[in-house]
This record gives sequence, structure tokens and C-alpha cells, in this order.
Amino acid sequence: QALQERGCRSEEEFRAVLREVEAEVERRKQLTRQSVERRAIISQCYRQRHPEVYMLQDSFLAPDFLEIVRYCTSPAAHLHGLLHYIQAFSDKRIYRLPVFTEEFCQAFVEELENFEQSDMPKGRPNTMNHYGVLLNELGMDETFITPLREKYLRPITALLYPDLGGPCLDSHKAFVVKYSLHEDLDLSSHYDNSEVTLNVSLGKDFTEGNLYFGDFSQDPSPVPKYTEIEHVAAQGLLHRGGQIHGALPIASGERWNLIVWMRSSAIRNQLCPMCNKKPELVEAEGFGDGFTETLDDDVPETVNLCSLW
Repeated sequence: QALQERGCRSEEEFRAVLREVEAEVERRKQLTRQSVERRAIISQCYRQRHPEVYMLQDSFLAPDFLEIVRYCTSPAAHLHGLLHYIQAFSDKRIYRLPVFTEEFCQAFVEELENFEQSDMPKGRPNTMNHYGVLLNELGMDETFITPLREKYLRPITALLYPDLGGPCLDSHKAFVVKYSLHEDLDLSSHYDNSEVTLNVSLGKDFTEGNLYFGDFSQDPSPVPKYTEIEHVAAQGLLHRGGQIHGALPIASGERWNLIVWMRSSAIRNQLCPMCNKKPELVEAEGFGDGFTETLDDDVPETVNLCSLW
């Protein structure tokens, strides 16, 4: 019925759609293996321009961000106190906060450009972004993104999103996306495979390209109202992964953004956020999609994918 509503009528049209679906399923099955192969090649052959950016340091982080983290880890921390440190937008639970120094952003973008200009194999973030870098393939998961999530971001998300697993975000997918006039200009409406998303503007010089946010994916309205938010260099936006959002076209220049999809297995083990069903898991390497399966020794591992979506 869903296909018929979208104009699919004949048996041949149905078979053509089925072939596309089967091809996409097979493509997704190969993603993890291909990513592991690329990471091995990059680890052995890539010559880094700024090796220092691969290991998270307090000096990379904005002083105001460190002050926010200190507040959130204090015994008296509470939501209303945190809101004095960050900027909230409307009632959509979208928040802006400083994250990195401009000096770090410049060095990080230079490293990303160096990688893009190399002959290394490159996996792209997703089917919507054709330009960007998967940071686990670059070797930044263990030494940069994981400590950023565990030590600095989780105390903040614990106060902002307790109902979405904010205190127990135990895995992630991190990548950088790039927009320019002759490549990707914008990003159409979508929601993320995450409980909470961090989106940090790294630069460079650009105009337009604001983000827009609509309804929550599980509660859409017939006539959605959108909130448009401007990027601020070195600052980030925290929002719910299920918040429908997109990026308007840039008018000039080039924009790089760090995206961190943060996931709570305690939440998604109950309901897959992509297919809205109880997940049926298949084994994967790394963080997978952030689901867990209890092992014999009761130690959870976030290495599974939902086979349903």
C-alpha cells in the first residue's frame, strides 16, 4: 500500500523497488568490513599533518566549555543552573554552547584537508553527505571522541536529556561533513540514528547555510514549524537525535562540521529509533549502532546492529 501511494503500480515496478531494497541491504552489510579495511590502510600509510589533534587535550577546549563541565560535575548541579551557561532555542530542547578553541578548529580542518587531498581510501559519513570523513577510520575514536563523550559531554547531557539516556550515553558515531559550492550545498530534512547529537561548526569562511529544526520524528504535525539557527564558529549545538532537521544551502565559501551521534543502549535496546520496533540484533564490529546484547559475564558490549531497518 505504501508503494502504491507513491506511484508504484505494475508488477515490474514492484520488482524494481524490491531489487533496490535488496541491493541497499547488501550494501549496508558490507559497510563494517569495508570500514575496517580502510582504517587498516590509513593507519599504516597515512602521513598526518597535525598529529597532536588526534589526542584530546584540555587546551583544545574553550575555557567557557570547561567551566560548564565543572558546573555539571559539581554536587549542586541542576538543569536550571546549567541553562545560565548555555543558550536554549524555543521549546525544542536545542542548546548552543562553546566547545573548542578557534586555534584547534583551524588545525583540525587543516588535518582533514590534508587527509582529503591524500590518496587514502575514504568512507563517507552516510548516504546524504558525499563529502566528509569518518573519524573512527582516521583513528580518532579511542583517543579523542570517546573521552570527549565520556568525560566532558555526558555530564552535560545527563542534565539536559535524562529521559533520552543522557547519563548513560555509552557509544557513538562521529564524522565530519563538508559543504562547498561545487560539492554538497545543503542537507534535506532527516533525523539522526542517535539519542543525542552534537553538531560543532569548525569553519571555514562561509555565508548562509543555517540549520533548521522541525518536529520530533515520533510526533510530527501536519504543518510543522521550523526554527532556524545560525552556525557560530567553534560552538556546538546539542539536540535530540529524533529532532527533524536539515541544513540550508551555503551561499559562498566552505563549511566543515563535526557531528557526534551519541547513543544510549539502555534506551535503544527497548526500541530501535530507526525502525520503531524491538531490535533484532546482528553482530558488528566496533560500536555498531549502539545496541547491546548481554553476554555470559553480564558485561554489555555496544557492537550490534538492528537487522530490521
